[in-house]
Amino acid sequence: MWKRMKEDIEVIFEQDPAARNYWEVVLTYAGLHAIWAHRIAHYFFKKKWFFLARFISQVSRFFTGIEIHPGAVIGRRFFIDHGMGVVVGETCIIGNDVTIYQGVTLGGTGKERGKRHPTLEDGVLVATGAKVLGSIVIGENSKVGAGSVVLKNVPANSTVVGIPGKVVMQNGVKVKPDLNHQNMPDPVMDKCDSMEAKIAALQLEIERLKNEQKKAGRLQ
Repeated sequence: MWKRMKEDIEVIFEQDPAARNYWEVVLTYAGLHAIWAHRIAHYFFKKKWFFLARFISQVSRFFTGIEIHPGAVIGRRFFIDHGMGVVVGETCIIGNDVTIYQGVTLGGTGKERGKRHPTLEDGVLVATGAKVLGSIVIGENSKVGAGSVVLKNVPANSTVVGIPGKVVMQNGVKVKPDLNHQNMPDPVMDKCDSMEAKIAALQLEIERLKNEQKKAGRLQ
């Protein structure tokens, strides 16, 4: 246990240049506190003491601003930088040497049961505010850009950005996006075209009615 705790502290010094000394890290790093609390909660969760496990996780959330479900499986050297607003779902699986930043959500997409949260393989980095949703896999050593919303699997050694997330780099090589900007859909223009078509149809109907009235007048 002490070895794992020391490892948790050392990874902070490796990842965060603002870390100055052990006492500062142990006493002030909310991400570290959340991980330690999760280990206790996860132990009780595996023993099927679900209420106690959830109670510990909620107390940890109150003090750290980080919500990790006690059912989540987390590997070694997991680093949460700052951490406020981080949410980790029940069926998440997080590998070793993973880093996530504040505002990250590893969540589900609805009320489905079973495996409904993401799997982050070894070495993954998820930047500020990103949302990784559903039972998808983020391949090892991949990076998710800040503010991205990822809904599909990401290959290993990739960088994904945008809403929805798209792979822009893989194995150090830029991926040419399959998108012509001049052909991007314009919802405003589409609506205007639809209204113009309806107006034209109404004008034709009015002309038809006028012609029918003229013919009826001649007959009379």
